[in-house]
Amino acid sequence: MEATRAVQDYLKAIYALQTRGEAVVNARLAERLGISPPSVSAMMRRLETGALVRRLPSGALVLTELGEAQALRTVRRHRLIETFLYRCLAVPWDEVHDEAEVLEHAVSARLEDRIAATLGHPSHDPHGDPIPPRDGVHEEGWPGPLGSMPEGAWVVVERVSDRNADVLRHLADLGIVPGTVLEVEQRVPFGGPLWVRVADARHALGDVLVGSIFGSVQVEGLESPRIEDAIAEVEDRRASEADSAAARRVGSRPLAGVRP
Repeated sequence: MEATRAVQDYLKAIYALQTRGEAVVNARLAERLGISPPSVSAMMRRLETGALVRRLPSGALVLTELGEAQALRTVRRHRLIETFLYRCLAVPWDEVHDEAEVLEHAVSARLEDRIAATLGHPSHDPHGDPIPPRDGVHEEGWPGPLGSMPEGAWVVVERVSDRNADVLRHLADLGIVPGTVLEVEQRVPFGGPLWVRVADARHALGDVLVGSIFGSVQVEGLESPRIEDAIAEVEDRRASEADSAAARRVGSRPLAGVRP
């Protein structure tokens, strides 16, 4: 089946829902992609015929091995482009997603490899999303949602959802980005905000903001953890992931003119 732009978009959307543990049904895909349910149903029949997805007895869809491989190629290209725009062209992190949505369909495999080499084969994009390797196994691995963290916990932010540019812009204004260490101070009952502390500032986060932040608890129940150690732990883990990815690339021939 030809990997048209529409096919790539659908496979990437299915992959995103599937790796978040959500049931992939036509209605959910229509909502995510902003496409009418009848159009989604027609495309799902095409993807099933092309052996890119299969339907479970429950009616939910899952990617086949072939479908996941195609989805990962698009995800890799998207996240590399986001990282290139952010690092090399100083495009704000709240704008890179929409730009990458367009460019991911125009970048060749050769240019993709050159971008990766220029960036030093990064392991994560500006939002903390892991970048799939060109070859080998990819672990999407979502850390815990901020809303599940207990009061008093110190959390290192590892991923921030890139679905809403306004949310990204506001979180950046608050200093909440991947690598930030924040303290969960108080959860106001009956639907109230979650109060967090970032450095010397306190912020009240509503459900939309809380639902966009993911991370891991570093220290719980202490008043003054070593923030530098927590950040270093995240950086060491990402460096280790990058080393593992580099090891998997050993033996592959580099592109002519590209210095490793």
